[in-house]
Amino acid sequence: MKHLIWFLGLFLISGVGSFDLVIDEIPDEVESLIDLEINGFPSSSKMRNGRYQRSTSDWGYVGDLVEDDDKIGLYSYKVQSTITSRLANTMIQAKMVNNAKRSQHIVFDVQVPKGAFIDNFTMDVNGITFTSKIREKSEARKMYSQAKAKGKAAGIVRSNALDMENFKTEVNVPPGTRIQFELHYHEMIRRKLSSYEHVISVKPGRLAKHMEVDVRIIEPQGLRYVHVPNSLGDHFDGITTISKGEKKAHVSFKPTMAQQRKCPTCSSTAVDGNFVVQYDVNRETTGGELEIFNGYFIHFFAPENLDPLPKNILFVIDVSGSMWGLKMKQTIEAMKAILSELRAADQFSLIDFNHNVRCWRDNLVSATPAQVEDAKKYIQAIHPNGGTNINEALLRATFILNEAQNLGMLDPNSVSMIVLVSDGDPTVGELKLTTIQKNVKQSIKDEFSLFCLGIGFDVDYDFLQRIATDNRGMAQRIFGNQETSAQMKNFYNQVSTPLLKKIQFNYPQESVSDVTQSSFHNYFGGSEIVVAGKVDTDNLQHLESIVTATAANAELVMETLRDVEELDGFMKKDKYADPEFTRKLWAYLTVNQMLAERNTAPTAALKRNITKSILQMSLDHHIVTPFTAMLIENAEKDEIMLADQPKDPRRGCCPGTLGLTPNAPNNNKGIPAWANVTAVPVSFMPEQRSPPVSSLSINRVDNDPHFIIHLPKSQRNICFNINSEPGKILSLVSDPGTGVVVNGQLIGAKKTENKKLNTYFGKIGFYFKAKGLKVEITTETITLKDGSYSITLTWSDTGHIIRKQLLVSMKKENNVTITVGKEMSFMVLLHRVWKNHPVNVDFLGIYIPPENQFSPAAHGLIGQFTSEPEVYIHHQRTGQAPEKPQATMEVKGNKLTVTRGLQKDYRTDRVLGTDVQCWFVHNSGKGFIDGHYKDYLVPHLYSFMKKP
Repeated sequence: MKHLIWFLGLFLISGVGSFDLVIDEIPDEVESLIDLEINGFPSSSKMRNGRYQRSTSDWGYVGDLVEDDDKIGLYSYKVQSTITSRLANTMIQAKMVNNAKRSQHIVFDVQVPKGAFIDNFTMDVNGITFTSKIREKSEARKMYSQAKAKGKAAGIVRSNALDMENFKTEVNVPPGTRIQFELHYHEMIRRKLSSYEHVISVKPGRLAKHMEVDVRIIEPQGLRYVHVPNSLGDHFDGITTISKGEKKAHVSFKPTMAQQRKCPTCSSTAVDGNFVVQYDVNRETTGGELEIFNGYFIHFFAPENLDPLPKNILFVIDVSGSMWGLKMKQTIEAMKAILSELRAADQFSLIDFNHNVRCWRDNLVSATPAQVEDAKKYIQAIHPNGGTNINEALLRATFILNEAQNLGMLDPNSVSMIVLVSDGDPTVGELKLTTIQKNVKQSIKDEFSLFCLGIGFDVDYDFLQRIATDNRGMAQRIFGNQETSAQMKNFYNQVSTPLLKKIQFNYPQESVSDVTQSSFHNYFGGSEIVVAGKVDTDNLQHLESIVTATAANAELVMETLRDVEELDGFMKKDKYADPEFTRKLWAYLTVNQMLAERNTAPTAALKRNITKSILQMSLDHHIVTPFTAMLIENAEKDEIMLADQPKDPRRGCCPGTLGLTPNAPNNNKGIPAWANVTAVPVSFMPEQRSPPVSSLSINRVDNDPHFIIHLPKSQRNICFNINSEPGKILSLVSDPGTGVVVNGQLIGAKKTENKKLNTYFGKIGFYFKAKGLKVEITTETITLKDGSYSITLTWSDTGHIIRKQLLVSMKKENNVTITVGKEMSFMVLLHRVWKNHPVNVDFLGIYIPPENQFSPAAHGLIGQFTSEPEVYIHHQRTGQAPEKPQATMEVKGNKLTVTRGLQKDYRTDRVLGTDVQCWFVHNSGKGFIDGHYKDYLVPHLYSFMKKP
């Protein structure tokens, strides 16, 4: 790689690089300190020439340092990292000593993760402190030039190709000098493959008397697990300790000097690699987690338990001459593995290109075992040669997808994508990158996503970033080595499982502002979408969000409601939590979003405006970006070092983000007016008809199970109980005319009381035959099934599922309402009990309005009363209990003794219920219901019953 002749960046947003800072002249004040040394170190604080000399006694005893031939000792190497709700603040500190009898260079060389923001760097040379500040780049360069002209500054910055971004500072110091370097950076830990992975580069370069890596995790959502893989090697087995609580964890790595040695007699260190911490958090709601603190909100969205959307995928593979050898071998190996992972519902094809473009199939084909095997044989036979015609290859891919869509070959709920694998720039056909980008954009037409894998460092990664970001995808650099295959498979796994499409986040416009990207083309399993913004907490008690999306078998509308002060107590109690985490996360997302938008800005004027915004954000939040520079200076501001970052044209400046989806008007009913639910067509959102509140107008089954049948004509309520066994399934509604089934499965109490085991409904099933839909509701989950597809939510969620004009509405820990057009609706109520109760269990109640338009053929314990029977009640008399009079009821040719009593309607008061007067029919409703209650037992949750 060519050496760059200008000052390169201290910090590259998503590229790679390094820099050196060289102090060629040591200030006179530092030279004079040599006379004050005791055992090579100043012994106390001194004031000389008006400069405060800070004591270094906090180093403690500095003997027993292991020195290399250069006589430089590493007293301590410390890494402290604190993660607060995915925001990782990391400090790397090194204390070093020059024990040689001559001046020499001391190097501080660390690696910073791609995408992190460096926000502070300090250096202490024998008590003289150099601190950093962020300035606009041209201003910083001017200040630096002025200092350099006086011989009081120097800075050399170089770039090299490494996996992470190098921060390398080189300082020339006199004998006996001790120096402390301290670098601070922060980053958002992104979720990939169902795990957050925090990577810290630990490469001290020599043995340290004190070595420590300390990581603290604070996650208000709760920690699911914490794992530290043995990434530094077997040499350090058993040294790392992990302490995990419900919401906090502490990871510590403190090898002694003996444990650091490569061998017992070695003077070199075995600590040379990445220290990795992996974890995940608990997720109770599908609608995501809202965290609000200090005037900002962060919305974490990572739903699970969803069926994958089918995908239409075209692999476009560079087979030009530069791919010869290991790169092609690894690519073939990866592609064969990737093809094996395609699902039966997926469609795919292959395009390979050099100076020509060839298609394995001219159209998409189903991923059957035979087609997959044939594709593998085609891949195996590839022999790289020739040039690189990227333009024609991508246009051919988009043509195939467009043609399939025009012919109606694509499932409307499927996700279409192109995956480009290339290692170089175009050399054949269209060579102008901006023209290629324009051609692809026009051809894709906001319909598909483009993902780019750039192999090696000859590829123009910045171009791949732009073209991917411009088409709702992302790019990743793959290193052309033995790990190429694993890296390609890892990348594919991140995009292989699309779970949602057309995701839209909505918040009350009068309460929030400066919201980051809120529309997303796709959501992939194992990842996470994060949205942030400012919120007016002074005039708001709760913040509500509504997320709409298309799933494999339904339209989703998920609601989340959070108290704006919910986190205050937790954050104030934890001394390690970063009180600025919401502000930093918002700034991190905003700056990266603006950098991505600048990359694809269509006009120079728009690009200038975005640049101004990025610059102001960088200065306000004290972070290094492509438009700022870091000045490192002493207290008197007369000794200056500079690190800035012009953009390297061979590297991208920002991570790929999904393209924005334009908002559509809000035409949906039953959703707040501020919610732009673009993912839900109007026809799928009928106005919700909740069952009437009046306790005298509904049929219901609740508690043990108590049936209350409302007879509208006679304005009477008739009650009965069903005494059956746990596990039995009762038919509630069986209507062959409309094709509707409602069945309930019984569960038992934990033990008997008064020689009787109470039973309750623990599971209720709905079957809508005409739509092919099934809904299963238990005390834990709500599942909508459509053939082989299913979507499962929990009672922790609030929101809607829409499929084929059937609306399932959930109210958190309360009820589920199922609405079928304007014809019928059902409500299922959740009853929670103390989980340690010795007898009671959670159970369900069901409420069915008599207005439901069942057919005359409807039957079941409730459905049979669609045709109201004639009921005559007379001869009321005193019962065994004065408050419970008895009477004679004539119905269906039977004379029954009934008792006047009270039952509960729990719709308006789930704890105490509302008293409902009714006439109670004994013996499991015998004489009031047709036949015997055992006639209503069915074999399966979705079975129609046979009429008694």
